[in-house]
Amino acid sequence: MKLHLVLDHDGYLPCYGVITEGNIHDVKVAWRIPFPAGTVVVDDRGYNDYRLFAYWTASGVFFVTRMKDNAQFEVVEEHAVPQNRNILKDQTIRLTGIGAEAKCPHLLRRVEALREDTGETLVFLTNHHGLGASTVAAIYKERWQVELFFKALKQNLKIKTFVGTSANAVKIQIWTALIAMLLLRYLQLISRFGWSLSNLVALLRMNLFTHRDLRAWLNEPFAAPPDPQTYPQAALAFD
Repeated sequence: MKLHLVLDHDGYLPCYGVITEGNIHDVKVAWRIPFPAGTVVVDDRGYNDYRLFAYWTASGVFFVTRMKDNAQFEVVEEHAVPQNRNILKDQTIRLTGIGAEAKCPHLLRRVEALREDTGETLVFLTNHHGLGASTVAAIYKERWQVELFFKALKQNLKIKTFVGTSANAVKIQIWTALIAMLLLRYLQLISRFGWSLSNLVALLRMNLFTHRDLRAWLNEPFAAPPDPQTYPQAALAFD
């Protein structure tokens, strides 16, 4: 099974998901995702498809991705780069190569940036010509939030192993984990305590059978629990 997920930048929450068989390529699913005009899609090189880029551009959808090392292009215009922003090149380009221009006839933008921590040169490709070059690089950096989200999903919600092996069982567990993640993020949002996700999950597990006001506990998790007499248990009658 493979989970294809769109993570909204606003709150880093999933807003669209598709579960497919593991051999379905990411690009095929990308064609099915309904992005509204004005959206900026950030993806890795696994989604490089010139026809998809042309479709998004014609639909008013922007993208920022890593350019393939073997991509062929010609430079239409060189742009001045900002000072002290680790931007090496900012170019308007036209894709060339066998069939490339037919697949994507639109002018695109190529930005070279130097990664501060490793000294690696990163090359970005986008159809957004209005953003600053350093902003394009910063947008792609946010793609790492997808990796962090999946890491948190696997570590905190035990999605690395499955309780069932049928397709339906696996799908139920994945969707249940995503729903749980949405609830956990919401609890983080309304709390004044400043929880980390791992601590919130751990302490919620410890308090599952404790009768407490959830919102009050979120704000003051280390306060003394209320008097048990405040919440008397219902009497049980047996025949």
